[in-house]
Amino acid sequence: MLRFFLTTLLLGLLPAAAADLKVAVLHPLLGDIVRSVGGENVEVVDLIGPKGDPHHFEPTSENLNQANGAQLYLVAGMGLEGYLPKLRAVVAGKGTIVEVGATLPALANACEDHEHDDHEHAVDPHWWHSIALFSRATSVVTESLATASPAHAEEFRRNGEAYRAKLAELEKWTRKQIVVIPRGNRHLATAHAAFNYFCKDFGFIPHPIQGLNREQMPGPVELAKLVAELKSDHVMAIFPERESNPKILQSLTADTDIKLGEPLIADGTGGKTYEEMVRHNVTAIVKGLSGK
Repeated sequence: MLRFFLTTLLLGLLPAAAADLKVAVLHPLLGDIVRSVGGENVEVVDLIGPKGDPHHFEPTSENLNQANGAQLYLVAGMGLEGYLPKLRAVVAGKGTIVEVGATLPALANACEDHEHDDHEHAVDPHWWHSIALFSRATSVVTESLATASPAHAEEFRRNGEAYRAKLAELEKWTRKQIVVIPRGNRHLATAHAAFNYFCKDFGFIPHPIQGLNREQMPGPVELAKLVAELKSDHVMAIFPERESNPKILQSLTADTDIKLGEPLIADGTGGKTYEEMVRHNVTAIVKGLSGK
């Protein structure tokens, strides 16, 4: 008994085994996939963090030191990361960069003709608001992990399958919640144009107040057109974002008598997991548009 106790005590004092694979993610939601698929075999380094802005983040030397030793660098892709060419040069020969969204079907930038848009993106990079695309992204991440660490490939694939099953249940839940919103009320007015993929999948008409990022603001002509559109479509609520709440939204609600909805999570920051983000957003949208 004494020998067993001492052995147990010594094992408890030993440092935990290091993960076999180190992965740096440049979008927080990708970190959720990696943790779910990789488990204890993967160390995840989230370079943006819970309060960062994926549209304007650029990795610093401190970030790169934090990611030192990473075999994989996962980015959202679709033009979101303007710093990607520089990152490729920095990590060349040290790790592999995977653009997770590169093989996903993209929506065109619906804000290209807005006078306040800076034409930074040819396509809308907010693909994560489609649960179906997020499931496909899980497959991309799973195979990237399997390639980087073949010894754990089968475990990664089992975990990936389990995670996609959870996403399928999440999509079923989302559709069940949305049923209570009358079809005439399915107009989603948001701070910036982050929810086009959600709108496409679940039958909403998007009304972005800003462009594809949080800093783009409508000019006077564009704003007047927007107000007229909101009134004409009898939009019930305008939803700010948890990450930023521009005064223009409060002004619009005052000028149009449209209520201000609960803040949404747009760019994946501000929530702990993908499921938490989706459930929060869907609950807020249903509350704001169901008329109950």
